[in-house]
Amino acid sequence: MWWHDRGERLGLIRLAAAIAIAATAGACFQPLYGERTLTAGATPLRDVMAAVDVVQIDAPNGTPLSRIAVETRNELLFELTGGSGAAPHTHRLTVRLKPSTAILIVDPTSQRNEYENFGLEANYTLVEIVSNKRVMTGLASTRVTYTVPGLQQRFTKARAARDAETRAAKLIADQIRTRLASYFVAGT
Repeated sequence: MWWHDRGERLGLIRLAAAIAIAATAGACFQPLYGERTLTAGATPLRDVMAAVDVVQIDAPNGTPLSRIAVETRNELLFELTGGSGAAPHTHRLTVRLKPSTAILIVDPTSQRNEYENFGLEANYTLVEIVSNKRVMTGLASTRVTYTVPGLQQRFTKARAARDAETRAAKLIADQIRTRLASYFVAGT
């Protein structure tokens, strides 16, 4: 039957066209954190991000915020350099942190907190060192929920709060790193 053969040929032509389009479109994409560059003179993103100087985050000494500031900066340094040494600095990153705590659920019988929420906001500014020009500003924020255990477990509430602060610092560092990578690749 001639119309059956025609349908098979049309299907093969469509399949070949789809494969050709996929093959040509696949060459248009480059992974954000890829090692190779399309142009010979371009610097890999890893090297550009390693050249960002993360300034000490201001926080009063001896407060929980000072510990969170150190953790956030350490996470940022690791996220930007990958654990290797930093390159000569081309940009300076300044971060300001603002923590918050909220009670989410209160037990109606005992009137004690069951779940709390730790929030962390970071205002950050990226400055080009050579021109001392602000090239990017942004806001990163996160909320982390943790369980407050019973009255018999006194120290677990403190540990749960500290773990929530550590998770929030990692999330903030990841958001800032992603935004910096987007800036360095796209320029916006």
